[in-house]
Amino acid sequence: MRPFVHVNCAMSADGKIAGADRTQVSISSDEDKSRAKNLRRKYDAILVGVGTVVADNPHLTLKDLDYDTNPIRVVLDPHGRTPDDALVLDDRAPTIMVTLESCDREWDCEETLRAGKDSIDLEAVLEELADMGIENVLVEGGGKTISSFFRAGLVDKYTVFVGGLVIGGRDSPTPCDGDGWASEGGIRLRLASCDVLGNGALLTFEPE
Repeated sequence: MRPFVHVNCAMSADGKIAGADRTQVSISSDEDKSRAKNLRRKYDAILVGVGTVVADNPHLTLKDLDYDTNPIRVVLDPHGRTPDDALVLDDRAPTIMVTLESCDREWDCEETLRAGKDSIDLEAVLEELADMGIENVLVEGGGKTISSFFRAGLVDKYTVFVGGLVIGGRDSPTPCDGDGWASEGGIRLRLASCDVLGNGALLTFEPE
């Protein structure tokens, strides 16, 4: 049985998650930042794509936890673009790197998985994570990574904070970024709740 997958992100009132040059923009309210930190404590693993690593260089850890108690970090990096000095590879938490089968890049990390020929096989990755004892995964971005999970039908819960600002720009990324695609009628979601958090709202969706 694969791990439970929860996608969590923040977007502007016009549906953008970053600027047109992919640089990070502060979208979340203080209340939502606190919620996101507490959310990480509930998950066995935190997953991001290499685009997030290159653009933001995040730790993906909780400051009051150590190597043995922080969630495992998982990075989807098809072609091995993650720098050796990326913060996601530091000793604050274990890290699992995921590449295509054809990529022979190695890192100083807990484990490197090879899955998929043309694109990363997410179902195979989740099965391997389950074999490692990981029961739930928090997907935090970026847009292409989130899109790939929706496209594969692997999202069990989707929370998105809508912040009180407009970013603009036709090239600014959205929560489901990358090449255009659509299933018939789109992917239908049920709005489970809507909560005001400071100058914004947290929307919680579940697949129909």
